[in-house]
Amino acid sequence: MSTTVLRRPGLARIRTTRAPLQHLCLGFVALVVLAAVLAPWIAPYDPNRIELGNALAGPSADHLLGVDASGRDTLARLLTGARTSLLGPLGVVAFSTLAGVAVGVTAAWRGGWLDSVLSRSTELVFAFPGMLLAILIVSVYGEGLLAPVIALAIAYLPYVSRLTRSLVLAERGRPYVEAYQVQGHSGLQICLRHVIPAVTPVVLAQSTVNFGYALIDLAGLSFLGLGVPALTPDWGRMVFDGQSAVQHGYPLSAVLPCAAVVLTVVAFNVVGERWADQVARRDR
Repeated sequence: MSTTVLRRPGLARIRTTRAPLQHLCLGFVALVVLAAVLAPWIAPYDPNRIELGNALAGPSADHLLGVDASGRDTLARLLTGARTSLLGPLGVVAFSTLAGVAVGVTAAWRGGWLDSVLSRSTELVFAFPGMLLAILIVSVYGEGLLAPVIALAIAYLPYVSRLTRSLVLAERGRPYVEAYQVQGHSGLQICLRHVIPAVTPVVLAQSTVNFGYALIDLAGLSFLGLGVPALTPDWGRMVFDGQSAVQHGYPLSAVLPCAAVVLTVVAFNVVGERWADQVARRDR
């Protein structure tokens, strides 16, 4: 079985052969997810609480990471922003993975003209940049999380479908598939019970990498003012809001969410790459 994980053009491949790095990244991912889940209870302040008299104050006992240009607590917004920053990529990955697997399995199993139509259709999506599609949709439907999530999910679908198609083609040639066909099992039964579970680990590894890419794409849209509404805590929006603070010599409100995005993306890439390597070694 081929276990090649597809990667976005222009982004360097992250390799890791040392288990400690994987464990460190996995721990960081768990920490971010835990912070997102517990944010309403552990955030020290309301993330939208404005104290203009305290604007751009540095770290202190009351505000451990300082406040932004509107006097909002940076730590509270960072913790609460993790929820939106992770929820968007989760929606992108969930939709693109489910739809991509369905398209890939159908194309590989049915073959013929249907395979050609589905393959050519995904190639057309490849030719259209996901960020541009998201910008166009947001410009029509306005700011919010749903429109860019749907646009990016469509853009990411070909990465999953092409990988799934190649994996299912390899599985279809295995003896157990022919044995089940001889026994009278339908193609749907074979795919649902045996083929899809066999390719799932590799597809999930690809989806883990896609999660990191979706996070940075959605953060980029929020930075451009095309993502979540202005008052919604979000890492990309925090970087956008922190531009004025950087110009006044108070970079924490912009640097910290930027670092959160970068570290989370790297962590998801490392975990996904390592997972794919483990699956490849298992199948040799």
